[in-house]
Amino acid sequence: MAKLTFVGGIHPYDGKELSKDKPIKEVLPKGDLVYPLSQHIGAPATPVVAKGDRVLTGQKIAEASGFVSAPIYATVSGTVKAIEPRRVVTGDNVMSIVIENDGEYEEVEYSPVESAEQLSKEEIIERVKEAGVVGMGGAGFPTFIKLSPKEPEKIDYVIANCAECEPYLTSDYRRMLEEPEKLIEGLKIMLRLFDNARGILAVEDNKPDCIELLKKLTKDETRISVKALKTKYPQGAERQIVYATTGRSINSKMLPADAGCVVNNVDTIVAIYHAVMLGKPLMNRIVTVTGDAIADPRNFIVRIGTNYHELVEEAGGFKEKPVKIVSGGPMMGFGIFDLDVPTTKTASALLCLTQDDVSKMEPSACINCGKCVEVCPGRVLPRKLADFAEHYDEEAFLSYNGMECCECGCCSFVCPAKRPLTQTIKSMRKMQLAKRGKKPALKDDGKKAKA
Repeated sequence: MAKLTFVGGIHPYDGKELSKDKPIKEVLPKGDLVYPLSQHIGAPATPVVAKGDRVLTGQKIAEASGFVSAPIYATVSGTVKAIEPRRVVTGDNVMSIVIENDGEYEEVEYSPVESAEQLSKEEIIERVKEAGVVGMGGAGFPTFIKLSPKEPEKIDYVIANCAECEPYLTSDYRRMLEEPEKLIEGLKIMLRLFDNARGILAVEDNKPDCIELLKKLTKDETRISVKALKTKYPQGAERQIVYATTGRSINSKMLPADAGCVVNNVDTIVAIYHAVMLGKPLMNRIVTVTGDAIADPRNFIVRIGTNYHELVEEAGGFKEKPVKIVSGGPMMGFGIFDLDVPTTKTASALLCLTQDDVSKMEPSACINCGKCVEVCPGRVLPRKLADFAEHYDEEAFLSYNGMECCECGCCSFVCPAKRPLTQTIKSMRKMQLAKRGKKPALKDDGKKAKA
């Protein structure tokens, strides 16, 4: 039987062997915690604390300031040291709340429930909203909005994006192995919101142990199935995973809900479980710290706001000075120049490499080989789109469906002329989205491009 997949895609070195076989380790922060007020798509959160206030773990420190926004919670107990601009991984200075950790980790009282059955659909959505849950695969879109489509009765599939196709990242893999029950219960909570939907746990077939475990735990769940996807990048991108699992197509002007689907990645679904069943806000996430420059690559449970320097220390430090440090994975992540930045709700990985292959590339003229077209999952013409972008030919760019590019990087990866196709196309897409009054959306594939 043919494997579930899509047309196009690539098979880069995945680097997952560096961290995939080591159990998740919890990290307790040592220094100050920094909470940027913009950790999500939409309006920044508004502080509800002031300098000098003492806060507890799990206490709300910033509230949502609009419909598309999300609250932020303290992940340690301590004193509000400052509310001031701080640098984040993108290099921007973002208004942030700084908390001096007292090391006590004193917590507020939460409001758990014995069963999701005792909650109405509206109460479930409100718990997810109040907990500040956002897409943790890279996009940061407030999750309660995804769970509130205009016509919930038309949702046929709720897809748990367990593909984790981005090279080097193994956080979803470890979560599935170590806490599969939370993932399944989170998916069942989502299914309670959609009476006509079936749940799909979509896992790439390079994770046979996860597939076997999830099938065993869901064998009596009539509304949930486990589907093995062909291992290929970007199998976890939203459009690609919808097509691979359901055969339905969506384009840049559509949401998955328009095709009767709701998609969330593993960490987001576990956060939904924590919010609904335990009454806990989003306070931590799993971060993969890896690369050939790291002494002990592995996955960490990280309290949001923890400094990246501390994560590198927990991973044994650098065994060799890194030449390139990437926030996220090598395909859809971005280079950073300073580790003195905080982890956020969307911080999936820290990749530290001893070689920077991209900077060594010397682009040359296109040889019209067509490889970029063969691998493009968006079925567009990357070479032409890049030419249009370079010449600022907006009309031609749009007429050749430039907005259908998902910025996965496949074209740049295979280009023998080493042309920065994705980066060039991305700049034009960003310009067009700005004109429309939209922010460029990263895919919530469950790790950026899976995302």
